[in-house]
Amino acid sequence: MANKPYVVVEWNDTETNAKGWMCAYNFVGHYCGGGTRMHPTVTKEEVIRLATTMGYKYKACESMTTGGCKAGIAYDYKAPDAEDVLRRFLTATAPYIKAGVSIGGDLGVDYSVVLRILDDLGIGIPQTKAMKEDPDIHQGIVNHDRAEKELTYDGFKMYDMITGYGVAAAADEAWKLKGEKEGASVVIQGFGCVGASCVNSLNKMGYKVVGIADVNGLVYCKEGLDIPKLVATRLPKGELNKEAFEDNYQVLPNSEWLSQECDILIPAALEDVINKDNADKIKASLIVEAANIPTTPEADEILRKKGIDVAVDFISNLGGIRIYEAVIFRVVKIENMSDEDAAAAIVKDTEDLIRKQTKVVFEESTKTGEFTRDVARRLFTPDKSDTPDM
Repeated sequence: MANKPYVVVEWNDTETNAKGWMCAYNFVGHYCGGGTRMHPTVTKEEVIRLATTMGYKYKACESMTTGGCKAGIAYDYKAPDAEDVLRRFLTATAPYIKAGVSIGGDLGVDYSVVLRILDDLGIGIPQTKAMKEDPDIHQGIVNHDRAEKELTYDGFKMYDMITGYGVAAAADEAWKLKGEKEGASVVIQGFGCVGASCVNSLNKMGYKVVGIADVNGLVYCKEGLDIPKLVATRLPKGELNKEAFEDNYQVLPNSEWLSQECDILIPAALEDVINKDNADKIKASLIVEAANIPTTPEADEILRKKGIDVAVDFISNLGGIRIYEAVIFRVVKIENMSDEDAAAAIVKDTEDLIRKQTKVVFEESTKTGEFTRDVARRLFTPDKSDTPDM
Protein backbone atom coordinates (compact mmCIF):
# COMPACT_ATOMS: atom_id res chain seq x y z
CA MET A 1 0.00 0.00 0.00
CA ALA A 2 1.33 3.46 -0.92
CA ASN A 3 2.21 5.78 1.92
CA LYS A 4 -0.38 8.42 2.76
CA PRO A 5 0.45 11.86 4.25
CA TYR A 6 0.86 11.51 8.01
CA VAL A 7 -0.83 14.81 8.91
CA VAL A 8 -2.31 17.79 7.07
CA VAL A 9 -3.12 21.06 8.89
CA GLU A 10 -5.21 23.94 7.48
CA TRP A 11 -4.86 27.58 8.55
CA ASN A 12 -7.09 30.59 7.90
CA ASP A 13 -5.63 34.06 8.44
CA THR A 14 -7.61 36.32 10.75
CA GLU A 15 -6.56 39.58 9.06
CA THR A 16 -6.57 38.81 5.32
CA ASN A 17 -8.08 36.25 2.98
CA ALA A 18 -4.86 34.19 3.11
CA LYS A 19 -5.21 30.46 3.60
CA GLY A 20 -2.43 27.99 4.29
CA TRP A 21 -1.61 24.32 4.77
CA MET A 22 1.17 22.32 6.39
CA CYS A 23 1.62 18.67 5.43
CA ALA A 24 4.01 16.31 7.19
CA TYR A 25 4.26 13.41 4.74
CA ASN A 26 6.48 11.24 6.92
CA PHE A 27 8.64 11.59 10.02
CA VAL A 28 12.04 9.88 10.16
CA GLY A 29 13.68 10.05 13.56
CA HIS A 30 10.70 12.18 14.69
CA TYR A 31 11.79 14.84 12.18
CA CYS A 32 10.74 16.06 8.74
CA GLY A 33 11.85 18.89 6.47
CA GLY A 34 10.59 20.98 3.56
CA GLY A 35 9.97 24.52 2.39
CA THR A 36 7.13 27.01 2.70
CA ARG A 37 5.86 28.61 -0.49
CA MET A 38 3.60 31.62 -0.98
CA HIS A 39 1.67 32.22 -4.19
CA PRO A 40 -1.95 33.08 -5.00
CA THR A 41 -2.41 29.73 -6.77
CA VAL A 42 -1.34 27.49 -3.84
CA THR A 43 -3.86 24.77 -2.94
CA LYS A 44 -4.13 22.05 -0.31
CA GLU A 45 -3.70 19.38 -2.99
CA GLU A 46 -0.53 21.06 -4.25
CA VAL A 47 0.96 21.17 -0.74
CA ILE A 48 0.25 17.46 -0.25
CA ARG A 49 1.86 16.61 -3.60
CA LEU A 50 4.89 18.72 -2.72
CA ALA A 51 5.18 17.10 0.73
CA THR A 52 5.01 13.68 -0.92
CA THR A 53 7.80 14.71 -3.28
CA MET A 54 9.85 15.80 -0.26
CA GLY A 55 9.49 12.30 1.17
CA TYR A 56 11.02 10.91 -2.02
CA LYS A 57 13.61 13.67 -2.05
CA TYR A 58 14.92 12.87 1.42
CA LYS A 59 15.11 9.21 0.48
CA ALA A 60 17.13 10.14 -2.62
CA CYS A 61 19.23 12.33 -0.31
CA GLU A 62 20.10 9.11 1.59
CA SER A 63 18.86 10.75 4.77
CA MET A 64 18.59 8.60 7.90
CA THR A 65 17.35 11.54 9.96
CA THR A 66 14.58 13.35 8.08
CA GLY A 67 11.23 12.73 6.37
CA GLY A 68 9.33 15.01 4.02
CA CYS A 69 7.00 17.93 4.70
CA LYS A 70 5.81 21.08 2.96
CA ALA A 71 3.83 24.20 3.71
CA GLY A 72 2.01 26.57 1.39
CA ILE A 73 0.15 29.86 1.72
CA ALA A 74 -2.37 31.04 -0.86
CA TYR A 75 -1.39 34.72 -0.97
CA ASP A 76 0.56 37.16 -3.14
CA TYR A 77 4.21 37.04 -2.08
CA LYS A 78 4.70 40.51 -3.59
CA ALA A 79 2.02 42.06 -1.34
CA PRO A 80 3.35 44.63 1.16
CA ASP A 81 2.02 42.58 4.10
CA ALA A 82 3.31 39.22 2.82
CA GLU A 83 5.84 38.89 5.64
CA ASP A 84 3.15 39.61 8.24
CA VAL A 85 1.02 36.85 6.73
CA LEU A 86 3.99 34.48 6.85
CA ARG A 87 4.62 35.38 10.49
CA ARG A 88 1.01 34.58 11.44
CA PHE A 89 1.20 31.27 9.57
CA LEU A 90 4.41 30.27 11.36
CA THR A 91 2.88 31.29 14.67
CA ALA A 92 -0.14 29.08 14.00
CA THR A 93 1.99 26.09 13.02
CA ALA A 94 4.57 26.63 15.80
CA PRO A 95 3.38 23.58 17.84
CA TYR A 96 4.18 21.34 14.88
CA ILE A 97 7.48 23.08 14.23
CA LYS A 98 8.44 22.49 17.86
CA ALA A 99 7.49 18.81 17.42
CA GLY A 100 9.94 18.22 14.58
CA VAL A 101 8.40 19.82 11.46
CA SER A 102 11.28 21.83 10.00
CA ILE A 103 9.87 24.19 7.36
CA GLY A 104 12.07 26.64 5.49
CA GLY A 105 11.80 28.75 2.35
CA ASP A 106 10.48 28.03 -1.14
CA LEU A 107 8.78 29.90 -3.98
CA GLY A 108 7.96 33.42 -2.76
CA VAL A 109 9.42 32.82 0.72
CA ASP A 110 13.02 33.67 1.65
CA TYR A 111 14.57 31.12 3.99
CA SER A 112 16.43 33.84 5.91
CA VAL A 113 13.06 35.51 6.66
CA VAL A 114 11.67 32.21 7.99
CA LEU A 115 14.70 31.82 10.26
CA ARG A 116 14.35 35.40 11.51
CA ILE A 117 10.68 34.88 12.35
CA LEU A 118 11.40 31.55 14.07
CA ASP A 119 14.10 33.32 16.12
CA ASP A 120 11.56 36.01 17.06
CA LEU A 121 9.15 33.27 18.17
CA GLY A 122 11.84 31.74 20.37
CA ILE A 123 12.07 28.57 18.27
CA GLY A 124 15.25 29.01 16.24
CA ILE A 125 16.18 26.21 13.84
CA PRO A 126 13.58 23.47 14.42
CA GLN A 127 15.03 20.53 16.33
CA THR A 128 13.92 17.39 18.12
CA LYS A 129 14.78 16.88 21.81
CA ALA A 130 17.56 14.48 20.84
CA MET A 131 19.03 17.05 18.46
CA LYS A 132 19.00 19.71 21.17
CA GLU A 133 21.07 17.42 23.42
CA ASP A 134 23.59 16.44 20.74
CA PRO A 135 26.83 18.51 20.75
CA ASP A 136 27.49 17.51 17.12
CA ILE A 137 24.17 19.06 16.13
CA HIS A 138 25.03 22.20 18.09
CA GLN A 139 28.20 22.50 16.03
CA GLY A 140 26.20 21.74 12.89
CA ILE A 141 23.84 24.63 13.65
CA VAL A 142 26.80 26.98 14.09
CA ASN A 143 28.14 25.73 10.75
CA HIS A 144 24.72 26.14 9.14
CA ASP A 145 24.41 29.71 10.38
CA ARG A 146 27.78 30.46 8.82
CA ALA A 147 26.81 28.77 5.53
CA GLU A 148 23.50 30.61 5.35
CA LYS A 149 24.83 34.06 6.23
CA GLU A 150 28.46 34.18 5.14
CA LEU A 151 29.41 31.64 2.48
CA THR A 152 29.30 32.44 -1.23
CA TYR A 153 30.15 30.51 -4.39
CA ASP A 154 30.68 31.97 -7.86
CA GLY A 155 29.29 35.26 -6.58
CA PHE A 156 26.05 33.73 -5.23
CA LYS A 157 25.04 33.21 -1.62
CA MET A 158 25.23 29.50 -0.80
CA TYR A 159 21.50 29.03 -0.35
CA ASP A 160 20.81 31.00 -3.54
CA MET A 161 22.99 28.79 -5.74
CA ILE A 162 23.07 25.28 -4.30
CA THR A 163 19.82 24.02 -5.87
CA GLY A 164 20.59 25.50 -9.30
CA TYR A 165 24.11 24.07 -9.38
CA GLY A 166 22.69 20.70 -8.39
CA VAL A 167 20.19 20.88 -11.27
CA ALA A 168 23.04 21.73 -13.65
CA ALA A 169 24.96 18.70 -12.38
CA ALA A 170 21.91 16.49 -13.01
CA ALA A 171 21.55 17.91 -16.52
CA ASP A 172 25.21 17.34 -17.31
CA GLU A 173 25.21 13.80 -15.93
CA ALA A 174 22.00 12.82 -17.71
CA TRP A 175 23.15 14.33 -21.01
CA LYS A 176 26.45 12.46 -20.87
CA LEU A 177 24.68 9.20 -19.98
CA LYS A 178 22.49 9.68 -23.06
CA GLY A 179 25.72 9.80 -25.07
CA GLU A 180 24.77 12.98 -26.82
CA LYS A 181 26.87 15.75 -28.41
CA GLU A 182 28.82 18.28 -26.36
CA GLY A 183 27.69 21.90 -26.12
CA ALA A 184 23.99 21.06 -26.03
CA SER A 185 21.45 23.89 -26.20
CA VAL A 186 19.29 24.72 -23.18
CA VAL A 187 16.03 26.58 -22.58
CA ILE A 188 15.01 27.33 -19.00
CA GLN A 189 11.74 28.62 -17.56
CA GLY A 190 12.36 30.71 -14.45
CA PHE A 191 15.15 33.15 -13.63
CA GLY A 192 14.98 33.26 -9.85
CA CYS A 193 17.82 31.98 -7.69
CA VAL A 194 17.51 28.44 -9.06
CA GLY A 195 17.23 29.40 -12.71
CA ALA A 196 19.97 32.03 -12.65
CA SER A 197 22.48 29.85 -10.80
CA CYS A 198 21.62 26.83 -12.94
CA VAL A 199 22.36 28.58 -16.26
CA ASN A 200 25.48 30.12 -14.74
CA SER A 201 26.81 26.64 -13.96
CA LEU A 202 25.73 25.16 -17.31
CA ASN A 203 27.37 28.06 -19.16
CA LYS A 204 30.62 27.42 -17.29
CA MET A 205 30.43 23.73 -18.29
CA GLY A 206 30.14 24.65 -21.97
CA TYR A 207 26.41 24.32 -22.57
CA LYS A 208 24.74 26.88 -24.83
CA VAL A 209 21.79 28.56 -23.10
CA VAL A 210 19.56 29.77 -25.93
CA GLY A 211 16.39 30.72 -24.06
CA ILE A 212 15.28 32.09 -20.68
CA ALA A 213 11.68 32.76 -19.72
CA ASP A 214 10.62 34.93 -16.79
CA VAL A 215 7.27 36.32 -15.71
CA ASN A 216 7.41 39.00 -18.42
CA GLY A 217 8.45 37.01 -21.48
CA LEU A 218 10.94 34.73 -23.21
CA VAL A 219 14.30 35.88 -24.55
CA TYR A 220 15.73 33.55 -27.19
CA CYS A 221 18.87 33.50 -29.31
CA LYS A 222 19.86 30.43 -31.34
CA GLU A 223 23.54 31.44 -31.15
CA GLY A 224 23.39 31.54 -27.36
CA LEU A 225 22.66 34.19 -24.73
CA ASP A 226 25.29 36.17 -22.84
CA ILE A 227 24.70 34.40 -19.52
CA PRO A 228 27.25 36.28 -17.35
CA LYS A 229 25.71 39.58 -18.44
CA LEU A 230 22.10 38.44 -17.90
CA VAL A 231 22.93 37.00 -14.47
CA ALA A 232 24.85 40.11 -13.40
CA THR A 233 22.00 42.45 -14.41
CA ARG A 234 19.14 40.29 -13.07
CA LEU A 235 16.38 42.31 -11.42
CA PRO A 236 14.73 41.48 -8.06
CA LYS A 237 12.13 38.68 -7.98
CA GLY A 238 13.90 36.81 -10.78
CA GLU A 239 13.20 39.12 -13.70
CA LEU A 240 15.43 39.64 -16.74
CA ASN A 241 16.78 43.13 -17.35
CA LYS A 242 15.76 44.11 -20.90
CA GLU A 243 18.52 46.72 -21.01
CA ALA A 244 21.00 43.83 -21.07
CA PHE A 245 19.49 42.27 -24.23
CA GLU A 246 21.56 42.24 -27.42
CA ASP A 247 20.14 43.31 -30.79
CA ASN A 248 19.99 39.71 -32.07
CA TYR A 249 17.84 38.48 -29.15
CA GLN A 250 14.23 37.57 -29.89
CA VAL A 251 11.66 38.59 -27.27
CA LEU A 252 8.63 36.28 -27.34
CA PRO A 253 5.64 35.55 -25.10
CA ASN A 254 6.75 33.48 -22.11
CA SER A 255 4.17 30.83 -23.03
CA GLU A 256 6.45 29.84 -25.94
CA TRP A 257 9.40 28.68 -23.81
CA LEU A 258 8.42 25.05 -24.03
CA SER A 259 8.20 24.76 -27.84
CA GLN A 260 11.57 26.30 -28.74
CA GLU A 261 14.31 24.37 -30.52
CA CYS A 262 16.72 23.04 -27.89
CA ASP A 263 18.30 19.84 -26.59
CA ILE A 264 17.57 20.28 -22.88
CA LEU A 265 14.48 21.87 -21.35
CA ILE A 266 14.52 22.98 -17.70
CA PRO A 267 11.30 24.02 -15.91
CA ALA A 268 12.51 26.04 -12.89
CA ALA A 269 9.42 27.88 -11.70
CA LEU A 270 5.86 26.72 -11.02
CA GLU A 271 4.27 23.27 -10.80
CA ASP A 272 2.32 21.55 -13.62
CA VAL A 273 3.78 23.76 -16.38
CA ILE A 274 4.29 20.69 -18.58
CA ASN A 275 0.84 19.21 -19.08
CA LYS A 276 -1.44 17.39 -21.53
CA ASP A 277 -2.06 20.59 -23.48
CA ASN A 278 1.56 21.37 -24.31
CA ALA A 279 3.78 18.29 -23.81
CA ASP A 280 3.48 17.30 -27.46
CA LYS A 281 5.09 20.61 -28.47
CA ILE A 282 8.41 19.80 -26.76
CA LYS A 283 11.36 19.46 -29.13
CA ALA A 284 14.01 18.71 -26.48
CA SER A 285 15.15 15.13 -25.86
CA LEU A 286 15.85 15.71 -22.15
CA ILE A 287 13.81 17.48 -19.47
CA VAL A 288 15.55 18.34 -16.21
CA GLU A 289 13.10 19.26 -13.48
CA ALA A 290 14.38 22.16 -11.39
CA ALA A 291 10.91 23.10 -10.11
CA ASN A 292 8.93 20.80 -7.85
CA ILE A 293 6.22 18.74 -9.61
CA PRO A 294 6.46 20.68 -12.91
CA THR A 295 5.09 17.77 -14.97
CA THR A 296 1.59 16.31 -14.73
CA PRO A 297 0.92 12.55 -14.94
CA GLU A 298 -0.90 13.11 -18.25
CA ALA A 299 2.17 14.87 -19.65
CA ASP A 300 4.37 11.99 -18.48
CA GLU A 301 2.43 9.63 -20.73
CA ILE A 302 3.10 11.89 -23.70
CA LEU A 303 6.79 12.23 -22.86
CA ARG A 304 7.09 8.47 -22.43
CA LYS A 305 5.59 7.85 -25.88
CA LYS A 306 7.84 10.50 -27.48
CA GLY A 307 10.94 8.94 -25.92
CA ILE A 308 11.85 12.09 -23.98
CA ASP A 309 13.94 11.36 -20.88
CA VAL A 310 13.23 13.13 -17.59
CA ALA A 311 15.70 13.87 -14.80
CA VAL A 312 13.13 13.92 -12.01
CA ASP A 313 12.60 16.77 -9.58
CA PHE A 314 13.24 14.98 -6.31
CA ILE A 315 16.77 14.09 -7.44
CA SER A 316 17.70 17.03 -9.67
CA ASN A 317 16.67 19.76 -7.23
CA LEU A 318 17.56 18.20 -3.88
CA GLY A 319 20.43 20.66 -3.32
CA GLY A 320 18.39 22.87 -1.01
CA ILE A 321 17.74 20.03 1.43
CA ARG A 322 21.12 18.37 0.98
CA ILE A 323 22.99 21.45 2.20
CA TYR A 324 20.86 21.46 5.37
CA GLU A 325 21.31 17.70 5.85
CA ALA A 326 25.04 17.81 5.16
CA VAL A 327 25.82 20.78 7.39
CA ILE A 328 23.40 20.31 10.31
CA PHE A 329 24.07 16.57 10.62
CA ARG A 330 27.76 17.13 9.80
CA VAL A 331 28.13 14.98 6.74
CA VAL A 332 30.37 17.85 5.68
CA LYS A 333 32.37 19.31 8.59
CA ILE A 334 33.28 22.87 7.68
CA GLU A 335 34.22 24.33 11.08
CA ASN A 336 37.97 24.22 10.46
CA MET A 337 37.81 25.21 6.78
CA SER A 338 38.30 28.56 5.13
CA ASP A 339 35.20 30.13 3.59
CA GLU A 340 36.36 29.19 0.11
CA ASP A 341 37.11 25.57 1.03
CA ALA A 342 33.87 25.24 3.02
CA ALA A 343 31.77 26.47 0.12
CA ALA A 344 33.59 24.19 -2.32
CA ALA A 345 33.12 21.17 -0.01
CA ILE A 346 29.38 21.79 0.32
CA VAL A 347 28.92 22.21 -3.44
CA LYS A 348 30.97 19.08 -4.19
CA ASP A 349 28.92 17.02 -1.72
CA THR A 350 25.65 18.13 -3.34
CA GLU A 351 26.78 17.74 -6.94
CA ASP A 352 28.37 14.33 -6.32
CA LEU A 353 25.20 12.96 -4.71
CA ILE A 354 22.94 14.27 -7.47
CA ARG A 355 25.22 12.88 -10.16
CA LYS A 356 25.29 9.52 -8.38
CA GLN A 357 21.50 9.21 -8.09
CA THR A 358 20.93 10.51 -11.64
CA LYS A 359 23.33 7.88 -12.96
CA VAL A 360 21.60 5.11 -10.97
CA VAL A 361 18.19 6.07 -12.41
CA PHE A 362 19.29 6.49 -16.02
CA GLU A 363 21.34 3.28 -16.06
CA GLU A 364 18.43 1.32 -14.55
CA SER A 365 16.05 2.88 -17.09
CA THR A 366 18.35 1.80 -19.93
CA LYS A 367 18.56 -1.69 -18.46
CA THR A 368 14.82 -2.25 -17.85
CA GLY A 369 13.23 0.01 -20.45
CA GLU A 370 11.19 1.77 -17.75
CA PHE A 371 10.42 5.48 -17.81
CA THR A 372 12.93 7.35 -15.67
CA ARG A 373 10.27 8.66 -13.27
CA ASP A 374 8.96 5.14 -12.65
CA VAL A 375 12.51 3.96 -11.90
CA ALA A 376 13.17 6.86 -9.53
CA ARG A 377 9.94 6.32 -7.62
CA ARG A 378 10.66 2.63 -7.27
CA LEU A 379 14.23 3.10 -6.08
CA PHE A 380 13.50 5.96 -3.65
CA THR A 381 10.14 5.06 -2.08
CA PRO A 382 9.98 6.92 1.29
CA ASP A 383 9.93 5.14 4.62
CA LYS A 384 6.65 4.77 6.49
CA SER A 385 6.16 7.56 9.00
CA ASP A 386 7.13 7.36 12.63
CA THR A 387 5.80 9.95 15.07
CA PRO A 388 6.39 13.64 15.86
CA ASP A 389 8.74 14.44 18.73
CA MET A 390 6.23 14.57 21.59
